[in-house]
Amino acid sequence: MWKGKKSGPLTRRGRKREFPIRAADYELLEPIGDGATAVVRRARCRPLGGEVVAVKIMNMAQRTESDVNNASEEVKTMIMIDHPNLLSAYCSFTEGEALWIVMPYMAGGSCYHLMKSSYPKGFEDENFIAFVLRETLKGLEYLHENGHIHRDVKAGNILLDQEKGVKLSDFGVTASLYDSIINRHGKRKTLVGTPCWMAPEVMEQKDYDFKADIWSFGITALELAIGHAPFSSQPPAKVFLMTLQHAPPSLHNTKEKKFTDSFKSMIATCLIKDPTKRPSAKKLLKHPFFRKAKSEHNAVKCMINKLPSLAERMQTIKENEAKLQADKKPHDKCKEAESQEEYRRGVSEWNFDIADLKAQAALYPDENEAEDFLRFLFELDIVDESTQLQDLRARNCPMNDERMENQIRQVQCPYVKGYLVLFRFISMLC
Repeated sequence: MWKGKKSGPLTRRGRKREFPIRAADYELLEPIGDGATAVVRRARCRPLGGEVVAVKIMNMAQRTESDVNNASEEVKTMIMIDHPNLLSAYCSFTEGEALWIVMPYMAGGSCYHLMKSSYPKGFEDENFIAFVLRETLKGLEYLHENGHIHRDVKAGNILLDQEKGVKLSDFGVTASLYDSIINRHGKRKTLVGTPCWMAPEVMEQKDYDFKADIWSFGITALELAIGHAPFSSQPPAKVFLMTLQHAPPSLHNTKEKKFTDSFKSMIATCLIKDPTKRPSAKKLLKHPFFRKAKSEHNAVKCMINKLPSLAERMQTIKENEAKLQADKKPHDKCKEAESQEEYRRGVSEWNFDIADLKAQAALYPDENEAEDFLRFLFELDIVDESTQLQDLRARNCPMNDERMENQIRQVQCPYVKGYLVLFRFISMLC
């Protein structure tokens, strides 16, 4: 149950304004965002004096039951929330086969698009990053206190505006810990999430709770600092492997940037693989890193006022992407398209499937990586050949080294051997 009352947009006299629920009452302008299932456009609300709003239009034709449920959940959540750091909805309605969600217009756009157009190596001012992250964390704290997990925290879902400040958006798969599909311990097991931002416990299909958002928040902090999420250029299956097998990513100084110890410490606090050791949003807000964040919106105002309009920046991004694509080789274009599609699909459509992961494993040209991946995926215990040789020698087995090696090879799992043959064949074709 949500705390507080939904105040809604007010007029000068303090009376709640009613936004119209007819498509004809909105003048649609340029697109300002798109995803796998929807497009967001700037619009003017005619009955309210041409007030500028954002309209998210979701084509529900031929959508799966899951898509419909996600859309329903998003609308319900956006209408019920009442927090300055969460993007709410003025109203929603259907027009033909499309669902329209009318929202506040955030002139700065998302942090992701802001970086793509103007800050490809991440934001330069650490104080600005601290402010954006602190405001986002306040929104997360509100969600968590009301029993909801966001499940898709990333720069692409953090919106900025000169007057409205920082707002966390995209509640299509916000999960309630109080609904009917949780287990009796108040935790979830649904395996969804944008790969690079997904917490290890979510990937492993373990029970998870609010702490999964804290991991994603830590990855987002890295994204704002360096311009991209760790492993963002890798295929999803490899992201899966690297997140679970490697040490958590961390923030390091570079030639171009020097980061404070408090920033590094805050990120390290979030990116602990054991979720029980991660702080809550409320506790994390007390971290020394956030003390440097200014209390007003001046940081956002200064950032956005010196940049072109959102429409101009979106056009710049499209032109830059077109140029990059023209210069890339066909193979690189395919990899880039897959990476971008995974980002756009986000939480709402990403579901790990073991059979699919096995198929993706065949994409690895590196034989060692392939074997590492399969060993992890099938939970195989392949003992190192040299260790087995030593073990056989210790038993004084009467056979030469060649016979011992043959015996060891026969012990190893045939699935791995078969897949490695396939990898070699694919590598030759490439």
